[in-house]
Amino acid sequence: MKEMMHIMNTAKERLLKIIDEISEQEVDKILDFAEYLKTKKEKSLSQDLTKASESSIDFWDNDIDDEVWNDV
Repeated sequence: MKEMMHIMNTAKERLLKIIDEISEQEVDKILDFAEYLKTKKEKSLSQDLTKASESSIDFWDNDIDDEVWNDV
């Protein structure tokens, strides 16, 4: 795990070095791509949460619980 963290830091350091060396227009392209990756990850997480909530609805959707809650 420690080795993986070192590799990640090295990749981030290399990216920062590249960003320092390229034009602002090229940096904008990198930023667009990074924001795309972040949005993609957030969308995936949102879809996972939606699937989890839908599966829990099935658990509560039954005749026995309906009768109990109707009498409350």
